[in-house]
Amino acid sequence: MIMHQNRSALLFAALTMVLAAGCSKKAVVVKKEPATVRTEKPKVTEPPPRIVSSGNVINSIAAIVNDEIISMTEVNREAQPMIRDAERKSFLDEAARSQIKRMALEQLIEKKLVAQKIKELKIKVGDEEVRQAIEDVKKQNNLPSQEAFVSALASQGMTFEKYKVQLQEQIEKLKLISMEVRSKIQVADSEMREYYQANRAKYSEEETFRGRHIFIRISEKAPADDIKRSMTTALMVLAEAKSSKDFAELARLYSEDPAARKDGGSLGVFKKGDMMPELETAIMSMKPGDVSELVYTPAGFHIVKLEERNTGRMKPFDKVKAEIEEAVYRKKSEERFNQWARDLRSKSSIEIKDLNGIL
Repeated sequence: MIMHQNRSALLFAALTMVLAAGCSKKAVVVKKEPATVRTEKPKVTEPPPRIVSSGNVINSIAAIVNDEIISMTEVNREAQPMIRDAERKSFLDEAARSQIKRMALEQLIEKKLVAQKIKELKIKVGDEEVRQAIEDVKKQNNLPSQEAFVSALASQGMTFEKYKVQLQEQIEKLKLISMEVRSKIQVADSEMREYYQANRAKYSEEETFRGRHIFIRISEKAPADDIKRSMTTALMVLAEAKSSKDFAELARLYSEDPAARKDGGSLGVFKKGDMMPELETAIMSMKPGDVSELVYTPAGFHIVKLEERNTGRMKPFDKVKAEIEEAVYRKKSEERFNQWARDLRSKSSIEIKDLNGIL
């Protein structure tokens, strides 16, 4: 059985997916009154909502997650980029905006739960870890200097300091996942072989062909008589080719492809997409040993003989083992993380407020 040691990018992708999608709704309580929240300790009292002239609540409690407050101000801030993206695509009515804000609230709840777990487990990220991560990002994005990096961040509307804070939070999350999820995942050889057999098409080599052709050229501005003579020649050569005459020798005698005199019209080994569309259409219906009918292209007439056709054979297991291991590990990581996140939420106290239809 194989333990994985370095899956940071993969696991953070899984984390992002879960944060965006949300988890089980167990232990969620919706209250209609803007009441005082009583807890054992510390005691949290809601401030009264602030109302602007339009009647919209802009600064009130949207949710309480294990005694920690998420305000409407935070929800609006989280939702704003999503609203801007949606507005670029189509008009948004109030119902659509409200739905986006609910999604933003769910994301904030999940982030809060993860942050609380990080604090509980005393997970820390040092300055050197952040610095090294920044250097890795620079290399991956071909940014040669700190100035170029800062400039790239600025073009996305982000300061270097804000990026450092976000990066530190990401590394903390990766460490959390490593402790809670990654260390518990193993991929057995039998699982990899089962995946290999279940995805034969994915791990098959591309179909290849080997053949020869005879080319009879036609000039774009050739008069009708010349075209007729070329066709007559092509039909005569085709008849000889179909009568089992040596195709390579026919190519040396009649083909107007300059290389044919040396290689007997060899096309070498090729795969789908390598040939002109007209030739490919003809070849795809042929079996080894077949000679095509005349194939017309803007350049002239072609006669093709297919010598070999190798259907996509399975790549050796050992050649794709690492790729399969990664795929199985990714699937198991996502499943285990989803379950871990659901369990975390079900054990938490989450109260979502009903703010006059805003959420």
